[in-house]
Amino acid sequence: MKKSAPRKKAAASTSRTKAKSGKPRASAGRSAPMKQVRPKQRFVVSHHREEDFRADGLRAYAQYRDLGIAEGTHGLARAHVIRLIGPCDPKEVSKLHFHGVEFQMVYVLKGWVKTYLEGQGEIMMREGSSWTQPPRIKHLIRDYSDDCELLEVILPADFATVEL
Repeated sequence: MKKSAPRKKAAASTSRTKAKSGKPRASAGRSAPMKQVRPKQRFVVSHHREEDFRADGLRAYAQYRDLGIAEGTHGLARAHVIRLIGPCDPKEVSKLHFHGVEFQMVYVLKGWVKTYLEGQGEIMMREGSSWTQPPRIKHLIRDYSDDCELLEVILPADFATVEL
């Protein structure tokens, strides 16, 4: 049995055609840019355990409890509880810096923290307070209570921190 030669596709027109409405439309040969497809997110649960607080994060004066969000979202976001270790030493914590993030939200779970944000000045945040930090906003911590714990949510999960 003889195979027939493959058919040639008609060349896609690069000219614009008019739809019934009389408005120009893109030809069938053009396609919209493809969106990046992320892997499917997984269900993640994290129960409070004291042994999950680790001193392996960004700051030496803090312990971090990772909530598993980075792994569950394949790097889309990160969430952790930050326990600031008292007493506060302003020489160590009061370093102006910014993060290369798209989104950052902080919620005070326990205690209080006094922070400085560029364009906002010094702000006292107490238990139940929350705030968002726009991308690359310069900020620092001025002081915090000995029992301070924060919930922080960041997009993307991995980001750069620049000290100034």
